[in-house]
Amino acid sequence: MDDLSRIVIETLQKQKQALVFLPSRASAEKTAEELSKLTTENLPEIEKAILQAVSTPTKQCRRLSHCLKKGIAFHHSGLVSAQREIIEQQFRRGTIKVICCTPTLAAGISTPAYRVLIKSLKRYSGTWGMDWIPVLEYLQMAGRAGRPEFGDKMGEAIVLARDQAEKEEIYERYLCGLPEDISSKLAVEPVLRTYLLALISSGVIRDHKSMMKFFAQTFWAYQFEDLPKLRVILDRMLASLQQWKFVEGVENISSEFVPASTLHALKFRPTLLGKRISELYLDPLTAKHLLDCLENHDHQNDHQKTAFSLLQMVAHTLEMRPLLSVKAKEQEKIQEEITKRLDLLLEPEPSPFDLEYADFINSVKTALFFEGWISEYDEEYLLETFDIRPGEIRGKIESADWLLYAAEELAKIQQLREAMHDLVKLRIRVQQGIKEELLPLIQLRGIGRIRSRKLFSHGIKNLGDIKKSDITTLTQLLGKALAEDVKKQVGEEIQEVPEGKRKGQVSLKKF
Repeated sequence: MDDLSRIVIETLQKQKQALVFLPSRASAEKTAEELSKLTTENLPEIEKAILQAVSTPTKQCRRLSHCLKKGIAFHHSGLVSAQREIIEQQFRRGTIKVICCTPTLAAGISTPAYRVLIKSLKRYSGTWGMDWIPVLEYLQMAGRAGRPEFGDKMGEAIVLARDQAEKEEIYERYLCGLPEDISSKLAVEPVLRTYLLALISSGVIRDHKSMMKFFAQTFWAYQFEDLPKLRVILDRMLASLQQWKFVEGVENISSEFVPASTLHALKFRPTLLGKRISELYLDPLTAKHLLDCLENHDHQNDHQKTAFSLLQMVAHTLEMRPLLSVKAKEQEKIQEEITKRLDLLLEPEPSPFDLEYADFINSVKTALFFEGWISEYDEEYLLETFDIRPGEIRGKIESADWLLYAAEELAKIQQLREAMHDLVKLRIRVQQGIKEELLPLIQLRGIGRIRSRKLFSHGIKNLGDIKKSDITTLTQLLGKALAEDVKKQVGEEIQEVPEGKRKGQVSLKKF
């Protein structure tokens, strides 16, 4: 038995609860499974509830249900919201004793945890490998222990160190160290671009003078301490917005020298396109990417106009991050897919030596996942093939729905009619997870992915077929209440047979 297991057993013997923070979703699931083998709890009601929280339980759901039966849970962004709510609710009631979770649970959630156990204070940081987490993140996790609102007078936060050297490092870095300085989000380019366009669109900023006056009073300017350099950054952003035709009336911004008197006198305002981008809360760079891709879409041949093209377009955006990561063993397979679909892409393939190439191939994998979803593959298949969990599927679908809607709005303004038509259809398919052939049926109230496929499989493929079908057939497929409602939706009233009237065949003896 390792140290973590011993501490958890001791916590349970004290009739207390614990949160165990782990660095990844996989480690949270594995640790929960290992701890569940150490308890004698039997909670079949929670096991049943967690499986019923999704329409089709996946392998992950079954793993979670087995752990919950023993009073142990795992919790991360890969769970659907209904499952996370059940776990949090049952933990507050004291039914679940231990939650193995990722650091996402540390932000803003109050739970009755006497102990917080932190398995590791290092995280994978991409190029730099494993690195220490910020002090602020440690304090967030440790702060979950001993919550006064649950009657706790004290709590314990325990970090597990591998050896004496790591113990001393943790002590110096986290117990004696100071939290990092808070930095302004305006220093991040996508945020600054978005806010600059929003301020121009709302009329808060109308000229260079009002722009500098506004940003000089921000926390970003206070931290930056260099207004001339800040002005250069803003001018560069403004020049980009003008070049992309999101802002108009700006002159000479990109020239090497502009007299101050002339610069301050310049007025600028949003274009119709720029105003709509601001209303959609899009990063202007994302909007530029969408517009370029949509222009290319309308110039493609008909055989090139596929759902994959538009799915890769929305996948390759900042708003879709984190993208599905291409593992080393998948590299060859994804490269093959890129080669096969090269003429379907709406953007040029970057060089494999470019820094952005990793994002590009991740966007292709993400697009392939969406293609699988709208091809009606179930969540179990998507989990096994793309390593994406049900909760992540929901999040990705919501992001794609928003981006497809935004792309549709931009296509309207630019009068890209073919793109508009394809985006409307694709958005419904992504929302419902269906093939294009089910679009006529899915518009009926109460008919979703499974029922529309069931109808289609029985030869009922559109609203005309619904009208032609007798109520008995529809009742067998949909149930009596929904069958009658569907008939009413297509303009047919169902005549009820009065009580006492003959129904079907009767014996000759009745005459």
